[in-house]
Amino acid sequence: MAARTALVLLTGLGLVQIAGLTIHALDRIDVQRVALMRDAAVRVISMYRSVALVPREGRPAVVAEYDQRDGATAWIADGPSAEKLPEMDPIVQRRFRGAMLLVPVPVQYRPREFVLRGGPDAGRIGVGLRLEDGKWLNATLELPAPWPWHSLNFFFAFLMMTVTAAGLTLWAVRRLIAPVATLAAAAEALGRDVNAPPLPESGPAEVAIAARAFNTMAERIRRFVQDRTFMLSAIGHDLRTPITRLKLRAEFLEDDELRAKILTDLDELEAMVASTLAFSRDIAADEPVVAVDLPELARTVLDETADAQPDSADNLSYSGPDHLTVRVRSLAMKRALSNLVQNALAYGGSARVRLALPESGQITLLIEDDGPGLAAGELERVFQPFHRVETSRNRETGGTGLGLPIVRNILRAHGGDVTLANREGGGVRATVVLPV
Repeated sequence: MAARTALVLLTGLGLVQIAGLTIHALDRIDVQRVALMRDAAVRVISMYRSVALVPREGRPAVVAEYDQRDGATAWIADGPSAEKLPEMDPIVQRRFRGAMLLVPVPVQYRPREFVLRGGPDAGRIGVGLRLEDGKWLNATLELPAPWPWHSLNFFFAFLMMTVTAAGLTLWAVRRLIAPVATLAAAAEALGRDVNAPPLPESGPAEVAIAARAFNTMAERIRRFVQDRTFMLSAIGHDLRTPITRLKLRAEFLEDDELRAKILTDLDELEAMVASTLAFSRDIAADEPVVAVDLPELARTVLDETADAQPDSADNLSYSGPDHLTVRVRSLAMKRALSNLVQNALAYGGSARVRLALPESGQITLLIEDDGPGLAAGELERVFQPFHRVETSRNRETGGTGLGLPIVRNILRAHGGDVTLANREGGGVRATVVLPV
């Protein structure tokens, strides 16, 4: 937004400056043309007066003094100049005649006939003035091209004004857009931590109103999350008591097969309640954010998984930098990585963790397995709560269907995400993205 706004304003400023500069240049050119014609008229009539006031035999010498002076050519002939120049514009001709009156000439010597040709557009003028003895004084004057700037200082001053105006425009745009950037940063912080500090409700009226509205929204979100967490915690607490009673009563059943089935169902129900509570806790995200060595955390998860499943230790590996510090919720991030590793190990027979160095402001972590992969329609559906790809409802093979949703909630609470994709050589690749 800042770049677009600045571009529009600077473009408008540039167009206005160009238009103003063009108008000034055209006006200066017109003024200079008038001044050039006036000076030419004064020079011609001054030359005529000097020639007319001397005796006839001395006139050639006077004409010779003016000839080849300052781009002028002068001579005396029996007729007007035959210079092949276009007719002078009537308006320019009237101005030229008026300027000739600036030099006083005695009445008896005033030219009775004259011929005017050329003008500013032709770059020179040709003038023929009839002397009192019938001879004609002819002169040709070169007219310099008009220069729109009376000095280079004006151009540099104009350029400095333009640069100053552009700088002020950029400064003003940054000042105006700064609240938007602050609001975006606050929204990003709220997405990572629901308990992020509120925005300061200060500054211009519009900014204060927006900050107040954002803080109100954040407070409502926090209240909603807390209410849902309290509700789920209460439900989980209340369910544990009857589940425990049912387990105790099942122990008194004489049918061993029936007792085992009931206890298995109760264990699965208890696990589902525990997973649901864990899911709600991960959404609440009350754990503080701290600096964590992500490679060390990944190696710890792999080591603990190998300790729990010694037969699978050879199928667990890590590759990447030895140390890389990120700010995360350590327990929540460990849970997310553990879920992904155990999921890869359970359904793919292996778990290879690869961590890449930060690039473009984000960290990428890959967890790959060698399993059969997933159907294309299941790659996103497995992140839905309680959805299980395993067709059986056995908790030992199909789980509770909350592992991957918990992982996504944790990562999105950190401002990142997780996606699944089938590998070309077989298996599934989980791609974890975290902001630096």
